[in-house]
Amino acid sequence: MIPATYPAQDEIARLTARMLLEIGAVHFNAKEPYIYSSGLRGPTYVDCRKLISFPRIRSTLMDFLTITVMRNAGFEAFDNIAGGETAGIPFAALIAERMALPMTYVRKKAKGYGRNARIEGVMTEGERVLLVEDLTTDGGSKISFVDAIRETGATCAHTAVIFYYGIFPDTMKTLGDHGITLHHLCTWWDVLAEARAQAAFDEETLREVEAFLKAPRTWQDARL
Repeated sequence: MIPATYPAQDEIARLTARMLLEIGAVHFNAKEPYIYSSGLRGPTYVDCRKLISFPRIRSTLMDFLTITVMRNAGFEAFDNIAGGETAGIPFAALIAERMALPMTYVRKKAKGYGRNARIEGVMTEGERVLLVEDLTTDGGSKISFVDAIRETGATCAHTAVIFYYGIFPDTMKTLGDHGITLHHLCTWWDVLAEARAQAAFDEETLREVEAFLKAPRTWQDARL
């Protein structure tokens, strides 16, 4: 069912951050930085995959993401919802159910046997596809998925994620240059603000995280 009412976007961001903290999806560790899928290192890590195990939070966030996309992109803007392998697949299924649309998923690379396909499910030429993932850092993986979608003759101009790092300034330009608009629920800045409000981590850790968020490349270069 498509949600009919929803909070303002800043309240959605705060509540999303609160839920991520509540289920232990947020990790801060400046002493032993995490390595991201992009190869970059940092003191922050978020595990959105945990959300599938918490039905109430999962349902609320999928309502938030559905209405955010519909409000920003249009209520009749899509014909197909595609999940990116693997983390995006369950969220795409939940969004597709809410929007009463077909669901597909996109492999990171072709299987190498059988049909050698990257698209699983039915996607046809001319369909307007929304790509759903759990998060994005610098946007690189989104471009690969979108290219695979476009190779079918479908169009894909929008991607939706629960979490956007929001600290790498080139991300929006990279996606925009590829004809992709990003929709998201919250960023690291929202999580940091809520973590401070809750005193979820000690102040020294929060200061280190803030230093990273303000200048991630500088923070990384100082720890090579």
